[in-house]
Amino acid sequence: MNTKELGELRRRFRPHKNAISHVYGCYVGATKEIIGEVDQSLALLSEDDAEGCLNLLKKALSGGLGRNLIHVGFTTQQVAEGAEHKLLRELRDCKLKDESLRRRFYETVIQNVDMGEENFLILLAHDTYDVPFRSKNDDLMDDSSDTVYSYLVCAVCPMREGKPGLGYIPADNVLHMKTAGQLAAPPEIGFLFPAFDDRAANLYSTLYYVHKPEFIHGEFIEGVFGVEAPLSAPEQKEAFESALSDALGVECSMELVQAVHEQMRERMEFHKESQDPEPLTVTAKDVGGMLRECGIEEERVTAFQDYCGQRLGEDAAMDPANLIDSKRFQIKAGEITITVKPELSGQVESRVLEGRKYILIPAGEGVEVNGLAVELEAEPAAKI
Repeated sequence: MNTKELGELRRRFRPHKNAISHVYGCYVGATKEIIGEVDQSLALLSEDDAEGCLNLLKKALSGGLGRNLIHVGFTTQQVAEGAEHKLLRELRDCKLKDESLRRRFYETVIQNVDMGEENFLILLAHDTYDVPFRSKNDDLMDDSSDTVYSYLVCAVCPMREGKPGLGYIPADNVLHMKTAGQLAAPPEIGFLFPAFDDRAANLYSTLYYVHKPEFIHGEFIEGVFGVEAPLSAPEQKEAFESALSDALGVECSMELVQAVHEQMRERMEFHKESQDPEPLTVTAKDVGGMLRECGIEEERVTAFQDYCGQRLGEDAAMDPANLIDSKRFQIKAGEITITVKPELSGQVESRVLEGRKYILIPAGEGVEVNGLAVELEAEPAAKI
């Protein structure tokens, strides 16, 4: 899925913009017992309650592709024979109307999610989208459609004391906008099945959501989808940095890291300016090309690519935003930290002076110390 396709689906989670007739779910206690189940017609809810349900489901499609939203792929064998994929497919095909299938799904989620000591709410909805034709001018023609996209969206939301929001009333088994008590917080986990690729259903992929990119909830991916969990964004960064330092050894200099970061940052800037809806990715092969341009010998480039293959997967496509910080360039030496804008990182140099290693920054006009303007001595003061 790309950003245009994602935006197209997000816009459906508004009143009268979708074909969602019911919201299903269950309220689960901290000890993982089902306290009550939800089977509500949106048409019978107040406008505020219906909008609250849709907003929670929409948040399971929020965040950035590659960080909060991760493509999880299924193999051909899983699609043909996998029990996890079959359950998702059957839920979609019955439009969530089969109570026994819903209960199996709830139990699977409950067994494979860790929400700590919090109660939580599992929300499910089904939508059928008559995908409008997109003209050459990129306009959607609502009166012209030859594709029907049938999909599920799921949100797993912690129940917390907080501001007014969507709450659950166990005695009535209903969701309702409340001003006090336990309320449904934005989802920690969610997914869209199947993915909306090339503006059509792709049964070989699901779009998985996590609120915190550093906490990917791998147990959910493995238990609900039957797929090995990918590395989180911080884990990708750690694996990438380890590959550089381990494979390059003494050649992993500050100047080399500056050059690689600058090339990635330039790609990110160009991609942003081009307004390309497809997510930007780089592979170990791409980074290997950058290393060659910096004069790194082929043996070390190959070692870097092999290491990435072992940790990230063969030909893994990585989001550059997961690998570098495009907003700052930070250098640490002991307890001293230097932070500069990425576009100015080339002004930071490493030197050996009188046998000692230094990191140098140019000092011209406008030098300040704790906000106080100061003058630098042209020559070091004579020692007495």
